[in-house]
Amino acid sequence: MRILKIIHGYPPLYSAGSEVYSQSICDQLAKRHEVLVFTREENPFAPDFSLRRVKGEGGPERVLVNMPRGKDGYRHKELDERFAEVLRSFGPDVAHIGHLNHLSTGIVDVLREAGIPIVFTLHDFWLMCPRGQFLQRNFGGGAVHALCDGQEDRKCATSCYASLMSGEEGQHERDEDYWTAWIHQRMRASKRLSESVDRFIAPSRYLMDRFIRNFGLPAEKVMHLDYGFPVHYLTPSVKRTPSDKYRFGYIGTHIPAKGVNLLLEAFDGLGDAAELHIWGAKDEQSTRALMSMADGKAGIHFHGPYVNHNLANEVFARVDCIVVPSIWMENSPLVIHEAQACHVPVITANAGGMAEYVAHQVNGLLFAHRSAEDLRKWMRWAVDHPHAMKQFGERGYLHAVDGAIPDIEQHCKTLEGIYTNLISRS
Repeated sequence: MRILKIIHGYPPLYSAGSEVYSQSICDQLAKRHEVLVFTREENPFAPDFSLRRVKGEGGPERVLVNMPRGKDGYRHKELDERFAEVLRSFGPDVAHIGHLNHLSTGIVDVLREAGIPIVFTLHDFWLMCPRGQFLQRNFGGGAVHALCDGQEDRKCATSCYASLMSGEEGQHERDEDYWTAWIHQRMRASKRLSESVDRFIAPSRYLMDRFIRNFGLPAEKVMHLDYGFPVHYLTPSVKRTPSDKYRFGYIGTHIPAKGVNLLLEAFDGLGDAAELHIWGAKDEQSTRALMSMADGKAGIHFHGPYVNHNLANEVFARVDCIVVPSIWMENSPLVIHEAQACHVPVITANAGGMAEYVAHQVNGLLFAHRSAEDLRKWMRWAVDHPHAMKQFGERGYLHAVDGAIPDIEQHCKTLEGIYTNLISRS
């Protein structure tokens, strides 16, 4: 098959969960099929929408569209035209979309006009929520990053888009009306896009149910399929180093949605019996702010960015437990699966897709979502019960008898079946 993968970012330029997963399936699919990746870069010195091809580097060819200045839009005619050029040149049998944020919703129209079957993996709520995570921005207000109970045009405008209003005296009502209308059009675009997609894939049942219940996706158009993993980089070649202190670890970006500040607050008060090791980054100011919160508190160590292929030996072999403290309703965090593959127990929130892959006192621990106090309680329990925690880690992946996480090879065979079925129907 000729498979066109569309994703808003791709390693090594972008390395969050959806990007890493996209690279994993593209590398695997490229062993049997012709794969082309359409993704973005942000070069502020090059023209908007210019294309650059990257070949080799151990993976499929990539076409990078330059998008350093189009972040706040959702549809770009010029990008759609560049994408159409790539589509005509490659001539795919099927297109698999991972995300359209930073790209253009018009990509779906181009594919539909060309008669290309479309698969869309849902990595977050971006089709349902203009900002993707149902976390309110509340610009200028006190409840920053409050959970949103549902999309509503004027609420989106007044909370999440207030920072884009003019601020001019006497113009607030006019600005609010403008952004309310903008949000309305954005959501209409999402609905139209969804009608053109042939098959949606949700990596968690929680996400699937939300899209069916709250967004109106037809149940027959969306299926549950957890992520697959190339397990070769999740097989430690060294034994876990011993320590006289219980070692908690965090792996991921330092964006507010990930709740690293909540973890720092929870860790404070555990005493000198534990350590907290933090890997990852976002930008210098975000990481520096977190380091400032930890300043003067013993046992907290920042290690900077990490390389996924070194996770087993450089991260999981150096911790006793992984904490996933996200304050949004995560979908199916890759780090939970990766830790379970290395038999490291996980502490995470009792909400969203996080609770779907960790059962309390079975293969990890659950704490009350967004509660630093409850997280501290269960982190203290882990310190006091290291043997039980080790047993939880040995249980591994919850939805397999042997505890093994889904393998990328079998995962891609499932994807191939989906592609083949859609191609035959088209």
